[in-house]
Amino acid sequence: MNIPGLNRRKFIAALSLGTAHLLFDNPLLAAGKPVRSKDPLQVIKLGKSGVESTLIGMGTGVHAGNRTAYLTRQDKNKSLELLQHAYDRGIRFFDCADSYGTHPLMAEALQTMDRDKITLCSKIWVRPGGIPEPERPDADVVIDRFRKELNTDYLDMVQIHCMVETDWTDTQKRQMEILDKLKAKGIVRAHGVSVHSLDAMKKAAASPWVDIIHVRINPYGIAMDKPEPEEVIEVINQLHESGKGVIGMKLVGNGEYRDDSQKIDHALKFVLGLGSVDMMIVGFETTEQIDNYLSRTENALTALANG
Repeated sequence: MNIPGLNRRKFIAALSLGTAHLLFDNPLLAAGKPVRSKDPLQVIKLGKSGVESTLIGMGTGVHAGNRTAYLTRQDKNKSLELLQHAYDRGIRFFDCADSYGTHPLMAEALQTMDRDKITLCSKIWVRPGGIPEPERPDADVVIDRFRKELNTDYLDMVQIHCMVETDWTDTQKRQMEILDKLKAKGIVRAHGVSVHSLDAMKKAAASPWVDIIHVRINPYGIAMDKPEPEEVIEVINQLHESGKGVIGMKLVGNGEYRDDSQKIDHALKFVLGLGSVDMMIVGFETTEQIDNYLSRTENALTALANG
């Protein structure tokens, strides 16, 4: 990726103007990708995985860990209303994980949704901590439990959650092989990883096993794999160019600038302008947030389309 004359000062100055995306070569045509439409709920393809979904998805892991999250702690009816509102507005991607504890809640919400139109993702936790049990059964055992908890025959996507190690493709080889077999059986449509370090992301870029990857991306380097976004973007472009589906997360820095309207708008325009992030997931807490982000995303797409 050629970024002539790019330095940190220039990058930060561009952020203040909401134009940082313009520092990258042909941001709207990255990897030959055409300019998106202005619809925040347009259907996108996640690389060559065969999985399609909406440009914006809903994350269920706000302030999550040890099988608890914002959605599981507040009144259940409010959480179900939130999930239903996302569906009614047209969001078709729902992002779960074992460590979030949101499977039963999602299963109840799915009763009023068309499962065939939903892209349902979950993640297996293989690291110490994160979930109550010390045991880490193999992926087939875990995913069988997931399907029961979610009351579904299949999952559209299963990720190995929160990889940070450079050698994760070696340490998780057994689970990767099991996930391959589950995909061959149609129990899992696609598999991949969510990464929480630049080294782990680079390893994913080199791995043909990865169909889809969750990456942390925002223009401010907050809750990301590097405080400077430039190097992260280079690897994200490599992931995209290799045909992997790229899901952007931590758009608002894990909520750090959730109340800063200008930063949110800049972040949306920046991430969408890269052209190498296929879709974004946002951890919504209110129905108003859903409406607000859909409107902001439409505005960002319109601004990008108009140059």
